Amino acid sequence: MKDILELLEAYNCPLDSEILIKNRFIDFVKKHKNCFERHLEIGHITASAFIFDPSNRKTLLLHHKKLNKWLQPGGHCDGEKDTLSVAIKEVFEETGLVVENLSQDVFDLDIHTIPENKGVPEHEHFDVRYLLIADSTIPLVQNHETNQLKWVKLSEMEKYTTEESLVRMKNKLNLKY
Repeated sequence: MKDILELLEAYNCPLDSEILIKNRFIDFVKKHKNCFERHLEIGHITASAFIFDPSNRKTLLLHHKKLNKWLQPGGHCDGEKDTLSVAIKEVFEETGLVVENLSQDVFDLDIHTIPENKGVPEHEHFDVRYLLIADSTIPLVQNHETNQLKWVKLSEMEKYTTEESLVRMKNKLNLKY
C-alpha cells in the first residue's frame, strides 16, 4: 500500500483543471494528519470507484438518498489509510459487487462540498477515485443509503447526471478504452 502523499504525488493530471485539485489535496493532507477521520469537520478524505464493464461499455451509478443525485459508489475512510481498499469495500457494501482493480493508481481526484445535514456542518470531501472493473450482468444488492442502482451506457450517462467530475471520469475512460 502506498502512502496517500505518494499516491497524490504520482497522480498524473491528464487535464490542466486537475492540477489545482491535486495541489489542494496535497496541502490538505500535509496540514491535517487526521485527514482520514470523519470527525475532522472542515473536511476529510473519502474513496470511491468509477465502475466499468468494458464488454458492455457501461458504468454503475447509484442514486444517493441524502444527496438526491446519481453518483459513483464510495464513502468515508473512517481512519483507514488504504483508499483503494476503502473504495472496494464501499462498492461491495453499496452494490454487492466484487470488483477487479487493474491498477493501484488513482484514476481521478475531486474535492466537493457536502451540505449541512442533521447537525453535521457543511464540509468538503477530498475524494480519491479508482477505476474498477465489474460484470454488469451480475445481480446487484442495494443497501439503505441508495434509492436505486443502475448500469448505464457511457453514451447515455448524461441522461442521469451532469456532475462535472463524473463526466470527467467518463471522458478519461473514453480515452483509455
